[in-house]
Amino acid sequence: MPKIDNMLAILWMLRSGEKITAKQISEKLEMNIRTVYRYIDTISTSGVPIISEPGHNGGYTLLNNFIEAPLF
Repeated sequence: MPKIDNMLAILWMLRSGEKITAKQISEKLEMNIRTVYRYIDTISTSGVPIISEPGHNGGYTLLNNFIEAPLF
């Protein structure tokens, strides 16, 4: 899958409102976990407010009041 497709897939997973770990993302998208970390960093750098919660019950989510710009 092309890089942009993978990043959009990660973004859709984060939009679910539930915490998801990098390991879960890597398993669902069948990619290396380090690639997931790089993509999350790229998405975050582009201005998407990704919340990272460390620890046993941690994971990634989007900021609750984040409103996406329309694509079309």
